[in-house]
Amino acid sequence: MIDDRPDCSVLLIDDEPFSQDIIAHGLTGCVGHNLCYESSPARAVQVAREVRATVVLVDLRMPDLDGFEVTTRLRAHPDTEDIPVIVLSSEDDPEIKARAFAVGANDYLVKWPDPRELVARVRYHSGACNARRQRDAAFASLRVSQEQLAASQSALHQAQKMEAIGQLTGGVAHDFNNVLQIIGGNLQLLKLVGNLNDNAKARVEMALTGVERGAKLAAHLLAFARRQPLQSVVVDPGHLLRDMDDMMRRVLGPSARVVTEIDPDLGSIMVDPNQLNNVLLNLAINARDAMAGSGTLTIRAMNAGPDLPPDVPPGEYVMLEVADTGKGMPKEILQRAFEPFFTTKPVGQGTGLGLSMAYGFVKQSGGEIVLTSEVGRGTSVRIYLPRSDATPSRVETVHSVQLTGGLETILVVEDEKDVRESTAGILSALGYDVIEAEHAAQALEIIESGRHIDLVFTDVIMPGPVSSLQLGEIVAERLPGTQILYTSGYAEGVLVHEGTLDASLHLLQKPYHPEALAARIRHLLRRGERHPGAGAGLQSGRTHFGLT
Repeated sequence: MIDDRPDCSVLLIDDEPFSQDIIAHGLTGCVGHNLCYESSPARAVQVAREVRATVVLVDLRMPDLDGFEVTTRLRAHPDTEDIPVIVLSSEDDPEIKARAFAVGANDYLVKWPDPRELVARVRYHSGACNARRQRDAAFASLRVSQEQLAASQSALHQAQKMEAIGQLTGGVAHDFNNVLQIIGGNLQLLKLVGNLNDNAKARVEMALTGVERGAKLAAHLLAFARRQPLQSVVVDPGHLLRDMDDMMRRVLGPSARVVTEIDPDLGSIMVDPNQLNNVLLNLAINARDAMAGSGTLTIRAMNAGPDLPPDVPPGEYVMLEVADTGKGMPKEILQRAFEPFFTTKPVGQGTGLGLSMAYGFVKQSGGEIVLTSEVGRGTSVRIYLPRSDATPSRVETVHSVQLTGGLETILVVEDEKDVRESTAGILSALGYDVIEAEHAAQALEIIESGRHIDLVFTDVIMPGPVSSLQLGEIVAERLPGTQILYTSGYAEGVLVHEGTLDASLHLLQKPYHPEALAARIRHLLRRGERHPGAGAGLQSGRTHFGLT
């Protein structure tokens, strides 16, 4: 008995039923085969597809359609064009054989063939068919793998490009913030002590407005670069969205409709609420522009289910969605939407930093952002942020109403001379006794000299053998009642927990206003009076993170 693979599917097309018995008997030695009989030649293609035939035996002479026509039809259909066809005929005529091969037959047998020859030819052609199918499946799998590889390479290239742009923009923002601090600090000092007339004051205010615009631009760049310091706390996102509802409606205008859907069992998230507020507001502004002031803006907040998008790692998330019914984006625009300064808005109507800021903030917060859009059907931005089991906390607010000074002693540590001098000038104008240090090592010399210091105001990134981290630890150890306030125009190498500022630290981002500086200093000094010994935010034996 001849062994054979079980995937040998034989279809016999013949108008004479007795031929089924003859073929079945002839294939007795073909183990594992399946024989299907069809008397109607018109159904040949349909049945061949249904039984996944690996070889078709077709009678040459039939009343309705002959074997030539059946073979032609099988070859014409894409699902059966490669199935081997063996023509069965009682005519041993070379001319008829040639015609059969011309219309696509693979073989020709004269009725009735010896069972051994029948089995051998069926096995041969069926094996060839299976091999072809396996080859085609392999090629199809290879094509899919190549497409997936190309998609992965494209995603990697995009990620590398975004990372490179992020490093560049982060470095530029750092230097830009220092320049803005020099300009803004001296302008503010000029306002305080310059005895300016009204015209000069107006000019100074105009210049300060430009500094504010530059500061916002730098903040957006830092957000995209994932270098902004995040003051993350556990918040209820539903509460945040409800508080933003009136603002959203004012942003969208009277012609737009705002729909808010908040899951009643919505989980908490650990995030910087102010930055999240800015992100949602920017997304709403983009939606308004995309809808030309009308349409429907839908804001959703829900606990994400197990069916997460492919780009979102497994985990428990809260999903925030901002969806509009605007004009949507084509694929080529969608691929570049997160790039900084890329915008489709006319000149003067957008910086191209809204989505890039959202991208950087979400990534830095440990989440993922998914952008989908279809031309004519609108755009959806979904933000996935990790859920937190902790109870939402209340953030201590620092109010800044007016410039408030004092008589305490403040040590200003800053390697940029112009920044240091302008800051020292502002603090001196507010009545403080100010000591200046060019770097942390010089600050340590002043501390070791025994000078009384109420607060250390230090830059984070400075040259020299002593880092700001080490300075903070020494201040906590030797001057436990002294407060410490950090400042930086750049968060790289500063923060811990993937960009989240440690709760024990206090950071004032450059460029800072005199009002903000004065308010933070007074807040910390009063805090030191209420909680003596906790000045530097570094308790004995506690690990201090991130400031290097």
